[in-house]
Amino acid sequence: MTTPLRRSASMIAFGALLIAGPALAAPHGKADPAATVRKLVASPAFKTAAAKLDADFDRTVADIVTLTQIPAPPFKEAARAKAYLDMLKAHGLSDVAMDAEGNVMGVRAGTATKGQGPFVVIAAHLDTVFPEGTDVTVKREGTRLMAPGIGDDTRSLATLLAYVRALDAAGIKTKSDILFVGNVGEEGPGDLRGTRFLFNKGPYKGRISAFFSMDGSDPARVVDRGVGSKRYRVTFKGPGGHSYGAFGTVNPMAAMARSVVDLYAIQTPTAPKTTYSASVTGGGTSVNSIPNAVFMEFDMRSESAEELARLDKTLLGIVEAAVAGENAARSTKFGKISFEPVVIGERPAGGTPPDAAIVGLTDAAITALGFAPQHEASSTDSNIPMSLGVPAVTIGSGGQAGRAHALDEWIDVDKAGSLKGMQVGLAALLAVAGVD
Repeated sequence: MTTPLRRSASMIAFGALLIAGPALAAPHGKADPAATVRKLVASPAFKTAAAKLDADFDRTVADIVTLTQIPAPPFKEAARAKAYLDMLKAHGLSDVAMDAEGNVMGVRAGTATKGQGPFVVIAAHLDTVFPEGTDVTVKREGTRLMAPGIGDDTRSLATLLAYVRALDAAGIKTKSDILFVGNVGEEGPGDLRGTRFLFNKGPYKGRISAFFSMDGSDPARVVDRGVGSKRYRVTFKGPGGHSYGAFGTVNPMAAMARSVVDLYAIQTPTAPKTTYSASVTGGGTSVNSIPNAVFMEFDMRSESAEELARLDKTLLGIVEAAVAGENAARSTKFGKISFEPVVIGERPAGGTPPDAAIVGLTDAAITALGFAPQHEASSTDSNIPMSLGVPAVTIGSGGQAGRAHALDEWIDVDKAGSLKGMQVGLAALLAVAGVD
């Protein structure tokens, strides 16, 4: 999960998509999301589901602990995925399976579509940012649980299981099929590979009508804009040589340094917010050698696909000019400076417009449970469906949390606050899927 940005005036155009289910099929402005959700939350069935969340709360906390203590470093989520697959099977979902990318999923069939789709997806990511060997033992102090990855995003995985139990206990039947997903590859180098596969290659390709990503804890948070990103590792190469004996020979370090200086002279828009960073560097042979290769990693982000493409072109132009400048400034007797840009990450920008049904119904669920919706832009699994024109938002699993991506990451499992927050996602999911 990436640090969010508050809503700006910029919004990506929404692609047309035929959506199944009464809540989503209603034309913009025709349905009253607030009335729909108020009726839903006041219903005896929803109250029974909420009571099941309450009765099962200790089990949900135990699931959080169990899953957190199964390491899931980037690209090594298999052990946690297998455990989650077994949990989905134990909850009685149909078509429980792991796809070729490592996502695990199961279907709760709707009355109108009977497991054939289109599907409303609710997903949480299996992976964490922490490398192999990180101590993921959960420590408890009162209602606070602490461990790497416990809030981002393990709590959400357990919350999805709690929703299945609550729906079954209340006998709630949805009109649309619901696909519960534990996906791989959300964090950093994973580059949204799990969700990318789900939408572009997996067995549910072309059959998803709406998408919830549950990521983080804040029940008031609605991510309805996806911050796109592009990341490069640029390697600068040259002939190298002795720092004294070959003094005056072109130096790839100089070209790299010029690239960074010139990049940081660029002014980018504040709306849509567009950013860049020179982030990681390395290379060289020894302190008394002109390096023959050095590298720099660059990160660029924007809410706008157009601005991101413009910045991308600008960066490559800056690097090319810096290399040419170094070749002109010093001796190329032993060879010239060259550069090789390799894309190491790319996430599409996108957005779900504020008048889309999924946004209005999610806002209404947040409000009905006593919170104030906070709309944000961020880089999450929702980027993929947003970029494809599929209505999508990212929501929280309920409760308080802090220090995401840090070794002292924590969540608060105070029962009253957590249950209130958990009901937000359940209400939003049911409102979008439609209830008989």
